[in-house]
Amino acid sequence: MAENLENVDTAIEASKKVVVSREKEIGESAEHPKGPVGLDIGTSHIVMAQNKGKQVNTVKQLNAFFTIPYSKFTKKILVENDVSFYEKNNQFYILGYSAENFAKMFNANTRRTMEQGLLNAHEEEGITVLKSIINTLIKDSPKRNEVICFSVPGAPLGGPDSVVYHESIIKMHLTSLGYKPSSINEGLATVMAELANDNFTGIGISMGGGMCNICLSYLSVPIITYSIQKGGDYIDTMVGISVGEKATTIKSMKEKDFSLSSPPRNRVETALEIYYIELVRSLLKSLETTLLKTDKIPKISTPIPIVLSGGTVLPNGFKELFKKTLREVNLPINISQVKIADDPLNTTAKGAMVMALSEEI
Repeated sequence: MAENLENVDTAIEASKKVVVSREKEIGESAEHPKGPVGLDIGTSHIVMAQNKGKQVNTVKQLNAFFTIPYSKFTKKILVENDVSFYEKNNQFYILGYSAENFAKMFNANTRRTMEQGLLNAHEEEGITVLKSIINTLIKDSPKRNEVICFSVPGAPLGGPDSVVYHESIIKMHLTSLGYKPSSINEGLATVMAELANDNFTGIGISMGGGMCNICLSYLSVPIITYSIQKGGDYIDTMVGISVGEKATTIKSMKEKDFSLSSPPRNRVETALEIYYIELVRSLLKSLETTLLKTDKIPKISTPIPIVLSGGTVLPNGFKELFKKTLREVNLPINISQVKIADDPLNTTAKGAMVMALSEEI
């Protein structure tokens, strides 16, 4: 028992560490992790987190692929240039950041293994590609049954619960690599990464590309978890439809210098602002409805924080928009503050790693 409590202390200490992040380099080998691992299995990226010394180190790989026709000549070029790929049905499946480079050369879009936070049912090779992308980050476990904790979304609000299939596929693959896998809700991972000073009590909201995940946590116990299948991709798609541009073009413009704290400068920014407001309003309305309908809310005597993570929260002025919209709803619990995670793009992986540390044998 004492050893287990010591692991929890290590996990709490890790939750307070600074994250040092980097992108997976093309040609770089996968790692043999030393110690428990956190994995953020996101629609846009897969992020691996490890506890190293005075910091948490994360490595990010693009969760995307691109196909090109098979030829011996092409294979030689791919191998010589350290491109991550596999071969099937007379095609090369280019993986991760390599896929993005190829897509740009062909003026085409990459393809996704996931859609709205879950395995993409429209991609026949999606599962094989996802496993292969995970394998670019981690190798077989050097220590049998090393703990690895991966993120899963909450059940979609008002939709079929297809999370079980998604979770099982990932768990089976990680088990085949020799790990002892467990899963953590994305919203709870946000709490575990950010709310140590609040005894891991609060509302964690992870706003990614495919969906928004919400978790009400009390002393690290997930009381309510769910998701809405709207996120950054939804904004990009709807703005693209509204102004007649590709979603990928909108995404690039959004990530370059878009701000919610200053007036829109053109019709694209006007549309971005409209759909950001619509997304936040939908999210908070869903939170109000869910909390008012449940009888699970613990009797919390003090106000609790809301912490926001994920790429969708990055534009300047997002926190102010969220706080303003929060005043439009009537939550049955008091909120002490709204905060943006210290490192929004790495929060889920860090939170998963914190949980993995606490479960280490």
